[in-house]
Amino acid sequence: MFRRRESVPFSFVAEADRFRSNVTPPPRERASVSQLAGRSLVGLTIVAGLVGSLILGLPALSPAQSPSHAEQTEASDGR
Repeated sequence: MFRRRESVPFSFVAEADRFRSNVTPPPRERASVSQLAGRSLVGLTIVAGLVGSLILGLPALSPAQSPSHAEQTEASDGR
């Protein structure tokens, strides 16, 4: 319904940008060997998929060189 707006002292707002916590976060856990192997396999699979799609897709993107087109250009050159 109605939002209650409470006044905030200006000094608090000004100091909010400079606030530093004195609590340090816990250290990150090291990844195990199986986790590293899994991540690398996933990365290799993605890279292999991209390379495979390029290899299979490039012939489809190249202009088609049909034999009938080549004969037409040779015949038009002979005139």
